[in-house]
Amino acid sequence: MSRTAKTVFAFGVYVTALGIILVLSPNTLLAIFGVPPTTEVWIRVLGVIVGVLGGYYTQAARHELTPFFRVTIWGRAIVFLMFGAFVMLGSAPPALLLFGVVDLLGAIWTAAALSSQPRAV
Repeated sequence: MSRTAKTVFAFGVYVTALGIILVLSPNTLLAIFGVPPTTEVWIRVLGVIVGVLGGYYTQAARHELTPFFRVTIWGRAIVFLMFGAFVMLGSAPPALLLFGVVDLLGAIWTAAALSSQPRAV
């Protein structure tokens, strides 16, 4: 596995873990944000989607899907920007920025690894 793939794999494991937490114990994560506990199914539905997304990341890494690596850099940067906007607009608690920062740092890590990797012709 290339250095770049390892960055994407690590991020995929993180995202998969978040998905599992949202499915099995969503109120644990909601408490971090000061959000009242919920019995609604939607947070668990989101957990399934997040977990599947994590699976995409880990499998793309295992198969060295460089175009996917490139697109995740932009996607994760956008997550950071949008989470920041939600916080600035007062729609979300500042703790949401923690997740945005993880996405941004992951994007920077992947971009750095990708830039040091020789480009295929």
